[in-house]
Parts: sequence; C-alpha cells; structure tokens
Amino acid sequence: MAIDYEKKGHIRIMTFNNPERRNALTTADFLEMDRIDEEFQADPDAWVLIMTGAGDRSFSAGADLEEAIGKATSAGIKLEPRAKRWFSHCYKPLISAINGYAVAGGTEFILLTDIRIAAEHAMLGIQEVRWGLVPLGGSCVNLPRQVSWCKAMEILLIGDRLTAQQALDIGLINMVVPKEELMPTAMKVAERICENGPLAVRLVKEIVLKSISQPRELGFVTEMELGAAAFKSEDAKEGPLAFFEKRKPKFKGC
Repeated sequence: MAIDYEKKGHIRIMTFNNPERRNALTTADFLEMDRIDEEFQADPDAWVLIMTGAGDRSFSAGADLEEAIGKATSAGIKLEPRAKRWFSHCYKPLISAINGYAVAGGTEFILLTDIRIAAEHAMLGIQEVRWGLVPLGGSCVNLPRQVSWCKAMEILLIGDRLTAQQALDIGLINMVVPKEELMPTAMKVAERICENGPLAVRLVKEIVLKSISQPRELGFVTEMELGAAAFKSEDAKEGPLAFFEKRKPKFKGC
C-alpha cells in the first residue's frame, strides 16, 4: 500500500507514500483509506488525524491516471453512487499538511479536512474537466459550501491551479508556512486541539456537520440535543475543576 499510518500519542498521521508518482493512489489505496478511516474513528485513543504526503514535492495527485482512472474509463470499475466519502462522516478533527502539489483528488482530500496548512510552494486545484473527467471525490458538493460560489465555479470549470497564497486569500486554507515548518506547525495545531476536551471537540464538529444543511431553527435544536451530552460527561466536571485549581485538565474523552 502507498499509505502509511503512524501513531503519536493521541495524534495519528496518514501519509500518502508514493513520491515517484506524486503520491498518486491506486484502487487498492482507496480501499486502504476506507480501512484507516474506520480504524481512526473506532480508536478511542485517536483524537486528531494529520493527512500529508511523503517528500516535499507532492501532497497527492489523487487517483493514479494509469491505474485507477484507466480502470474507471474502461468500465473496469463500476462507479456506484455513495453517500459517504473518506472521513466525510468523521467527527474527530482532521488536519491537512499540504507539502506540495495537491491537485484533483489531492485537493478533494484537503476539502475533507478541518484545518489546512500549506507549504509556500504548494499548488492546489480541481483539474478533472481539463482531462474530460468529472471530479467524483466530493468537490462539486464540498467546494461551493466552503468558498464563495463564484470562486468555487471558477476552480471547478476552468481547472487552473492555485498557489498556496491564492488558496489562503479565498479562505480555502488556514495558513501558509515555509516547507521546513509544515509538519512542526501541523503537530503544534494537533497538540493544541488535544489539550481540549476530546468529547466536546467531537460534538462540536458533529453539530457543525449535521446543522450546516439544516434550517437555522432546526440547527439550534441539533446543537442543543447533541451538545447536552458534553454536560453529562466526566470531562465537563474535570474542565471547570482544573480551571478553579489553576492546572491543566486531564481529559479522558468520556
């Protein structure tokens, strides 16, 4: 498999590892992403995931044009509708450390993450239309929900690449850093999230994902129904107690 999965305390790091082919993924790799998604979500000790690519040239070029796309266009793969994309129903925080070239499926992976940090030389883009293809990794759905309509359609319909600074300017990513600071910065962000109550963090993300497509009033109901669980937890007792005792809380995620 061209995907590595590393554990560092409560942080997990998923690395696309096929640098000779710009970290492109085969159909077997996509199945491995499904497995990692399930493992990460089921692991109570895993609180945050960082997604990145091997080397400093490419985050991911998405699907391998020769293998995965070749099978799809020759009817070797049956393209069936699926309501779930990798990590799209994950309520744990996801961070992307964009270490270079990240177009097509690479950008689609980034759209699934919550916090996005790019190296200065990174390039993003959804370029499928340039090859006569349609992006099927969720970008037609996710991108217009994350940036303005006109910028989303410009990216989807023209297919040009964006520099890291351009992506930052339209709010597609959070920050741009020198390449040598990319993973240290991503780790610092992940560690900062891990200082918070993990149950509260997961519930916040779940509320956002479920309420974003709901009418405002129904969103308030979703927020109250899901958020109430945090107040019944041991973490909710530990947090205020630690505050009054002027110490760092020791959260357990329950």
